[in-house]
Amino acid sequence: MGSRITIGSDGMQCIGAYLAQPEHAPRGGIVVAQEIFGVNAHIRSLVDRFAAHGYCAIAPAFFDHLETGVELDYDAQGVARGRVLVDGLDLDTVMADVASAADAIGSAGRIAVIGYCWGGTVALLAACRLGLPAVSYYGARNVAYLDEGSRAALQFHFGERDQSIPAMAVQRHREAFPEAEVFVYPAGHGFNCDRRKDYDEPSATLAARRTLDFLERNIGAGS
Repeated sequence: MGSRITIGSDGMQCIGAYLAQPEHAPRGGIVVAQEIFGVNAHIRSLVDRFAAHGYCAIAPAFFDHLETGVELDYDAQGVARGRVLVDGLDLDTVMADVASAADAIGSAGRIAVIGYCWGGTVALLAACRLGLPAVSYYGARNVAYLDEGSRAALQFHFGERDQSIPAMAVQRHREAFPEAEVFVYPAGHGFNCDRRKDYDEPSATLAARRTLDFLERNIGAGS
């Protein structure tokens, strides 16, 4: 369903992105923020899925600033490599990429950001710094930015068995963003990804339903 395109970034640099268009007039646009594993098959499948629900969706390849075409596996080597790449990125650059991706699909209507894992923190920052409605899935790095204050609607999804995000950290989200929706599932980290060992289908299905409800309320046609 989707295709690879190029979008502008800081200065003269461009980065890649995966774009999927809905069959009919879009209900809005979604920027999908990747995990630490790059714009891999899982992220592309999410982009395609959102397009199937009527949204124009795009996943910018943030790692293109460092290395082109990164797609990592969900194993120890992939985790180690992904963390190195994430640490090599400046978040101001990433926010500029999100803004550029949003501009690229601006004709779709209102735009939201949905992020997973490290991308969950990117999504939070998009709400705080860019004023875009955002859905953050298990963003373990969120706690460093909870004092920024959101300029847009937020929804959070966490697994109660996620060792990287203890219950106290989840509660801090509720306190920092009292207007946000915060959901916790009987699952571990990465429960939305069917390529991870912590994949939990019932939790992923419920989270997806809640995400689509959020999109309908905040960027969907007539919102």
